[in-house]
This record gives sequence, C-alpha cells and structure tokens, in this order.
Amino acid sequence: MLNESATWGVSLRPGERVVMTLRILTMAATAVLAVAAAAPARAQFFFQSPDLRGQPVDGSEPGMVGQALPGATPEELKAALAWNLRAALNVAALQCQFAPQLLTLTNYNKLIKDHEAELATQYSTLGKYFVRVNKTPKAGQTELDKYGTRVYSSFSTVGAQLTFCQTASEIAHMAVFTPRGSFTTLAQERLRQLRNSLVLAGEQRFPWGFNPPPPVALPRFEDACWRKQMWNVKACGPYVSPFV
Repeated sequence: MLNESATWGVSLRPGERVVMTLRILTMAATAVLAVAAAAPARAQFFFQSPDLRGQPVDGSEPGMVGQALPGATPEELKAALAWNLRAALNVAALQCQFAPQLLTLTNYNKLIKDHEAELATQYSTLGKYFVRVNKTPKAGQTELDKYGTRVYSSFSTVGAQLTFCQTASEIAHMAVFTPRGSFTTLAQERLRQLRNSLVLAGEQRFPWGFNPPPPVALPRFEDACWRKQMWNVKACGPYVSPFV
C-alpha cells in the first residue's frame, strides 16, 4: 500500500509541494473552463442558459401585447407588437443596470435613434386604433395612455430578473443591427422569447446546483518555516496540507 505520509506528508520538498498544488489547480481550472466553453456565448449569469425561444407571433396570442385589443386589424396588432418590444427594452434599460456588461441602456439609446421613424409610425397606428374603438379622440388618448402603462408594468419582474435582463440584452443587440424598417419583424420573431423570460428559470448545466470547491490553502514559504527542506514545526506550528 502507498505510504500516504511519504507522498503527502511533511517530508516532501517545498518545490514538490508547489508543483503538486499547481497541477491540482490547473486540472480544476481546465475542467471549469471546458464547461464554460461549452455554454452559449450569450450566457452572462449561467453556465448554460434556459432556452426561451418560441415561434413567431402575430399579436393575437393571449397576453402577447399586454392586453387584448378587440377588433384590431393585423396592422394594428403589428404596431402593438413593435410598441411592446420597445417598452420591454426600455424597462430593461432601466432595470438591468446592475449588470452594465449587458449594455441594455447603451443599446436601447442606439436602437431608439435607428428605428425612430418606424416606431413613430407604429405608435400613430396604435393611437388610431384606440381612437377608433372609443367614442371620442380624448377618450381614445386616455385609453392609449392606460395601455402604455399596462404594457410597461407587464415587463417588470423581480424573481426572473436574470433571465429577463439577459434575454433583453440579446434582443437589444439584435435590434441595433436590424435594418431600418424591420423592427416590427424583430418584434414578431422575438417577443415570445421576451415574454417567456419573465417566468423564473435557472441554471440548465447544473440543475441540482453548483458549488465550487473551496480554495486551496497553500503552506507558508518563509525560510524560517523550513529547515533542511523539512517543515519547522517549532517556528511555524503544525503543517497544514492543502490536500486534506
């Protein structure tokens, strides 16, 4: 049987202990990096993010545009989709600043400028819907304002903040590089994913939880702690092995 004291005990030279420690640390770091490399590049909070993608939407799906819009035409529903996406990314720009690497605020400011004309057109279309289904233009404007408040509130989350912020960051990045005039198409393709992100979801690579190993405690390397390549108990107290 291998003599453990001869292998891990105090008789090893300081240099040998350092080499063994570094080998163990290198192996552990390599394993962690391998897992990280296998995760999607978009992952910011998880080793493997939940897959929240879904089929494209047309605005008629329950809850997709915040509230039901009875009698809305396909064009009016498209306008509602675009405005919902804009509102969601606006909420993310304010709510996700705890993680500045997501660039939610920076990208929101850029996409608002890039898609300004399309968003203005879609807002006008949405406003005409509320005027059409209400008795007076004033009543229509009031209902439009209420609708906007409800839409913003529908994207506020606490429990699912990580998935929402990460998803909003990804979509805002897409919006910056979406050609002008195609923001509504992006909303049709990605709003379901954004709605799905409002439901709490967690780590997929380690669903049972991930507890990293405790840090390795290295021995002291002062000359006073070593005499003839042996640990000096009188000078530095009992030797503590980093491998226990």
